[in-house]
Amino acid sequence: MSKRTFWTTAAILMAGAAFPLYAQEPAAAATRNEIIKWSIIGAGFPLGIAAAFGALGQGKAIAAAAEAIARNPSATGDIRGALILGLVLIESLVIYVLLISLILFFLPPFGK
Repeated sequence: MSKRTFWTTAAILMAGAAFPLYAQEPAAAATRNEIIKWSIIGAGFPLGIAAAFGALGQGKAIAAAAEAIARNPSATGDIRGALILGLVLIESLVIYVLLISLILFFLPPFGK
């Protein structure tokens, strides 16, 4: 093997070994941007689902309470108390999802 071939091969191997080192920085930044993007998407979908099903649950609870009051007007106070407690518990679940979504929106995912 001649010296020229040896040094050419050595230079190619050294350059080939060094190039992936330079490629790691942009790849890490792109991965971080992808994580942030999916974190925002992952925070938005559960919030929409929780709000939709929370509203459906509240609507069914109010409809059932109105029907119960119409059937038995003397139990209005008890029904109203149970209705308000149920609505508070349904709304608290939506607020918990909102809190988790805000954490995912504003805190950097997986550290800095």
